[in-house]
Amino acid sequence: MAFQAAIPPGGTWFDTLKKSFVDVPVDSSNGNAIPTSDFLEAAESLTTLFDLLGSIAFTPVKNDMLGNIKKVRDRQLASPGDSSTLQSLVLNELKTKKHTSAEGLLWLVRGLDFTSQALRHTLQNPDAELSTSFRNAYTGTLKPHHSFMVKPIFSAAMSATPYKKDFYAKMGDEAKAKADMGKWLDALEGQVMVLKEFQERKETKL
Repeated sequence: MAFQAAIPPGGTWFDTLKKSFVDVPVDSSNGNAIPTSDFLEAAESLTTLFDLLGSIAFTPVKNDMLGNIKKVRDRQLASPGDSSTLQSLVLNELKTKKHTSAEGLLWLVRGLDFTSQALRHTLQNPDAELSTSFRNAYTGTLKPHHSFMVKPIFSAAMSATPYKKDFYAKMGDEAKAKADMGKWLDALEGQVMVLKEFQERKETKL
């Protein structure tokens, strides 16, 4: 379970991450392979963002993401030799006619896409409040795939976001937080794009 570490003096929330997406290598010489352990650790670190948002309304969002991380990690632990990269993990699981971790990764990528779009919109639109950024991101990523039972739970979270000024105050040094966020988002968005393209392939599409 991820937890919120103390922000160091002069630092930001990004300095507290056990693993950043910036530090997850993407092997362009091997089909943009992404190492499973590094990626899952970075995704787990990301979930502390929902603690930073400061509302229990985000607990289901965080738990959903952690649940999908667990599905992928369970497969990795069960078959480590076939799971060094996310792509090999999915392809080897599908060969067994199972798709638990492949489905977990699909939902994890959707959750990461949602988070990255919300934060990118926040960075690019200084006058927009977080609720607008998160609501727009939810509409474009997770909402089309959610059931009528789940949509109200996530919609409640979108409306429970703090004011942007309070969010940045929790992030640490605002100028540094914005710079760190830009680099972190560049890495996260690149990995999400790689995985979305992989998941759209004929042999991996669920």
